[in-house]
Amino acid sequence: MSFCAMLDSPHTYSSALGSPGFLAGTFLLDPLSGKADWSDGLFNLHGYDRGEVVPTLELLMSHKHPDDRPRAMEILTQVLRDGGHFCIYHRIIDARGNVRRVLTAGNARSGPTGTAAVEGTTIDLTSTLRRETEQAAREAVAGANATRGVINQARGILMGRLLVNSEAAFKLLVTCSSMTNVKVAVLASHLVRVADADEGPEAMDEFIRVLHACDQAAVKRALDQQ
Repeated sequence: MSFCAMLDSPHTYSSALGSPGFLAGTFLLDPLSGKADWSDGLFNLHGYDRGEVVPTLELLMSHKHPDDRPRAMEILTQVLRDGGHFCIYHRIIDARGNVRRVLTAGNARSGPTGTAAVEGTTIDLTSTLRRETEQAAREAVAGANATRGVINQARGILMGRLLVNSEAAFKLLVTCSSMTNVKVAVLASHLVRVADADEGPEAMDEFIRVLHACDQAAVKRALDQQ
């Protein structure tokens, strides 16, 4: 089998990044000689230009993060012995010292005397994971701010209706939450909706009485009516 064929890099798309997607490459490994063929994308992923290095199993493993290398080698050894598919999420360190989080998936092709070749694809998820993590953090902050705003509105309603201070109003929400196992934000949100509804102050006062009673069944009935 020849390992001199030029491999194509896969087409990629990341919903987090949009076009043009993420860096990825393919490989074909000869388990007997340890020699490999890499696509241009795999050279780039490891920080090289084509022709700068000769791809081998030894070079491939040298770029694995030291903490991930033993497990990656263990899986590769098992695949070389038994054949089959594999999928590894791990880190590599490219030639420029950048740590990349990658997913490598492939399979061992069997021959008359055992594993004839290992082929697969490695995709760089670093930018996608970073973008999704940043987006999740922004959404969490926005959610926390929105929740805080609703709780402050509910606190203000209780202060006005019960003529209590801010601390006492918040304590009422927290106490009811603890005794009924309903989140403070849910109680606060319902109180604000009742206050904004057309039923009038009677409905709002009724829910405040429910909060005072800390009756789980009554709270559930009130929330189910929203």
